[in-house]
Amino acid sequence: MDLLLLDELGELPSGRIAVLDDAHGALAAALADRTSSSVVAHSDSLVNERRLTHLGVEIAADLTSALVGTQLVVLRLPKSLDALDEMARTAAQIGANDVRLVAGGRTKHMTPSMNAVLATSFEEVRASLGRQKSRVLHAAGPKAVKQPWPQQRHHDDLGLTVHAHGAVFAGTRLDAGTALLISQLHHLTDTEGTVVDLGCGTGILAALLARRFANVTAVDVSAAAVASARLTTSGSVDVRRADGLSEFADASIAAVVSNPPFHVGTTKDSTPTLKMIKDAGRVLISGGELLMVFNAHLPYLPRLKALGRTNILVRDNHYVVTRTIRD
Repeated sequence: MDLLLLDELGELPSGRIAVLDDAHGALAAALADRTSSSVVAHSDSLVNERRLTHLGVEIAADLTSALVGTQLVVLRLPKSLDALDEMARTAAQIGANDVRLVAGGRTKHMTPSMNAVLATSFEEVRASLGRQKSRVLHAAGPKAVKQPWPQQRHHDDLGLTVHAHGAVFAGTRLDAGTALLISQLHHLTDTEGTVVDLGCGTGILAALLARRFANVTAVDVSAAAVASARLTTSGSVDVRRADGLSEFADASIAAVVSNPPFHVGTTKDSTPTLKMIKDAGRVLISGGELLMVFNAHLPYLPRLKALGRTNILVRDNHYVVTRTIRD
C-alpha cells in the first residue's frame, strides 16, 4: 500500500506536504527522504502519533494545523466517510490554491461513495489502476466548500447537545451500546473520587456523569474525539487525550465507565480493551467500580471476573452491560 501511494504521487511540490494517519511513519519518513519540502504528519490516534516522533518531521496536533497551506495531502483512506469528508473539506478550504489529495486503500474496503465524498470538495477525482489488492484515489482542483464539521445535534431525551468531528464513532448519534449503558448509570455508587469515562468519544457519558459526580475525567486516544468531547461537555469535565488509563496513578480512581471500541480501523481487535480491563485493576481503588458495555460475543467476561465481583446488569440481543467491583 505505501509503495503504491508513493509511486502514485508524481512530481512532489516545493511547498508543504501533509501526511495523515500514517500508522507507523513509513510514508512520512519516505517523503522526508525524497524532498527538501516541509513534511508535516498528523495522526488521529495518540498511539500512532507517538510512533512518528522519531522521524524528524513536524507533528501537528490537529487536522487544521496539519493542512493549512499544504500543496499535497497523502493519506490512507479512513473507514469512515465522515472522516474523509472532513479531511477533504479542510484541505480544500485551507490548503494551497493548487492543493491535491492522494489517498490509498485496500480495494475490498473502497466504495464509490469515497469518490463522491472527494468530488464534493474537488473538481477532479480519479482512481488509479489496482495493484496488489490496493488502489489510489486522486483529487485535485479544490472547490469553495462550506465546513460543516464539527456537526451538532440536540437530544431532547438527554437534554444534551452532542458535537462530533468526522472521525468520531457514531457522530452526533446516540449509539445503541451507549444508550444501554446510560440506562445503568444509576448503579454507580456515590463518590467524591474521580470517575473516568474511558474511550469517551463525543463525550455523552462524561456530560451525563458530570451532572451527578463532582470529579469526572474523559479520556480518549483520538484527537477528534477529545475535540468533540470538549464541545459536548462545555467545560464541565476534564477531557484528556491519553492512551487508556496509562497516565493515572495506582489506586487513584473510584469508577471507570466505558463503551470501548473493538475495531482498529477496519480490523476487529479486542487487545486494547483487554489491556484496559487489566489496567483498571491497577488504577481502581479497593471497592472501585468498572461499568462497561460490550458486544455479547466478545471475550471480556472472564477477564472482568478475574478483576473482581462481576454482575451482568442488563443484556439485549447485541450488548451486555456489566458492573465489576474491584477486589
